[in-house]
Amino acid sequence: MPQAPTRWIALLLAGFFPILNATADTQAKPGQLSLTELQQRIVAIDSELEQLARYSLRSGVGAIGFRSESHTEPGAKEWIEIHLGDTHPIDEIVMVPTLWRDSKKGFQADGFPEAFRVIAGKDNQDEGTVIATYDSRDKLLPRIAPIVIPTKGIVASWIRIEATQLSRRAFDEEYVFQLAELMVFSGDKNVALRKSISSSSVHPTDRVHAWDIVFLTDGHMPYLMDAAQGLPSTAYIRSLNKLTSLNIDLGETHTISEIHLHAVDQSDTVPQAYPGNLGIPEKLLVEGALSADFSDAVPLVEIKTETFTNFGPVIMWPFPETACRYIRIRSPDEYDRSRFGFAEIELFSNGKNIALKQSVSAIPNASPDLENDRNLSALTDGRNLYGKILSVHSWMKQLARRHELEAERPLIVAELNQSYAKQKRNLWLMTWLAALLAAAVGFTILIDRMLRMRHAVRIRERLAADLHDELGANIHTIGLLGDLARDAESRDELLELLDRSRVFTERSGVALRNCTNMLEASELCEDLVVEMKRCANTLLADLDHNQVFEGMEHITKLNPKKRVGVFFFYKECLTNILRHSAATQATTRLVATTKTLELSIKDNGHGINEEIPASLRRRARLLRGKVTVESTAEQGTLVTLFLKIN
Repeated sequence: MPQAPTRWIALLLAGFFPILNATADTQAKPGQLSLTELQQRIVAIDSELEQLARYSLRSGVGAIGFRSESHTEPGAKEWIEIHLGDTHPIDEIVMVPTLWRDSKKGFQADGFPEAFRVIAGKDNQDEGTVIATYDSRDKLLPRIAPIVIPTKGIVASWIRIEATQLSRRAFDEEYVFQLAELMVFSGDKNVALRKSISSSSVHPTDRVHAWDIVFLTDGHMPYLMDAAQGLPSTAYIRSLNKLTSLNIDLGETHTISEIHLHAVDQSDTVPQAYPGNLGIPEKLLVEGALSADFSDAVPLVEIKTETFTNFGPVIMWPFPETACRYIRIRSPDEYDRSRFGFAEIELFSNGKNIALKQSVSAIPNASPDLENDRNLSALTDGRNLYGKILSVHSWMKQLARRHELEAERPLIVAELNQSYAKQKRNLWLMTWLAALLAAAVGFTILIDRMLRMRHAVRIRERLAADLHDELGANIHTIGLLGDLARDAESRDELLELLDRSRVFTERSGVALRNCTNMLEASELCEDLVVEMKRCANTLLADLDHNQVFEGMEHITKLNPKKRVGVFFFYKECLTNILRHSAATQATTRLVATTKTLELSIKDNGHGINEEIPASLRRRARLLRGKVTVESTAEQGTLVTLFLKIN
């Protein structure tokens, strides 16, 4: 079967599959993730986001945080430094940005430095050690989440933040350094809480006193604790004139050093139904004791909430470590218009909330107001209006992690969309490829059918030519030998003629077998020159004939098909001379080179009427050669066959 269509399909596929490979490579480059990996990453991000604390931002009024002096150039240097008092192993530093509301983009960080470095040191060190450096390449902005800076457990007694590239504040586009809160964690304990702090400059005190350097470590942040987990719990609150104190029994003696008071949740309506200090009297006294009657009570901390800047969603106060079992929270003064209550009370010993699930009692133990029917167990159930209460450390880390995932998600989505677009293009290419292949297959089948039909026609034509050329000549020769035998004058001459007839009869049988086998066998014409001489001696026995052969080494290298074809062409020429030309002389010349073969047969007969006999044209076409005929009545006929040798 012909090989051209197969090669054509192979070339087509070879040209297309590199396109698919290049497309696959392109899909993997931007994020080094495959389409399946991108889809899995989106699912993982969404699953993790469901478990993380949400950005629930405060409303109302309160302390904002620290703000430096304003500058007209971003390269102005500003710094803040926290003095921890004692030396602590530091695990992480958390910077909480101040926020402002953008009408188009929502909440954004305001005045957070574009570039800064974090330095830690001990009291006997002036320079300290640089533990982290950030610049615009870290893409910290835009954000509303805190930034968690790992410190790998470095031991320090002071922490300094040096801003080397400031950003603009929103309302006047001046360059400032602003932070809402700065926390330093040793384990889960914020060792910077309520510690002294200094700075390179301080914003002039405004009329409402919302900006102050002390607000940087007061524990008040611009967020409400929304853990996104657990069931909500309603805060406990009573009228102050009906509640003297809240008492907590820790079950056993503990050494406690910190208290967190979660303010009563504001209303979920818009606007709020109550002011933000609901439930917090102006003065609170926290006492600890070993006796249930508080006869040995020791003051732990006195909290004054004289202005709005002292309020926050979580009021955090550290105090010296004190061993106690009973805790009492009371207001030393009476205020008719005030209410008293909390969403949660947390007491910490070595970073652990030991008040969780402990018993709480109200003094006096009066029945609650009908309109405020709330349970005391809500004070230590570990839940607020949003659900589970987290440690401050975990809360900040979850918000920071949420920012990372929410910043990554659009990139994954964009890459997914690009991958889907590429997949759509690939599908389009595959559709066209399928159509092209279908057309190619149909075209190939058609070509194959045509080639087979052409091949069959050539076989029939070749069989007809071979039978005509070989059998026709042999039968004519046998007829001539029969005529000679009839006129034989002796028995020996008759037997010789009969033997010669027998040879041509056997050759006719061989020719029939070879025609049946597509003339692949070479037994009919093993030696072209010998066969041509034998044929000429037989057919032109009564004529004066001459043969010239040149390039014998190339003649012997002819393939069997060409040898047989040339022989049949030559034999047909001799038969035509014998039958039609009435010639008395004939000359044969066969010249072969490495690339060509030329056969010419000339006689001195009376010529032919037609240009080229049909039998010679057919034989030349089978040989893929060219035949010419020059014929005149005076000079006879010259037949020339020219063909290329592979």
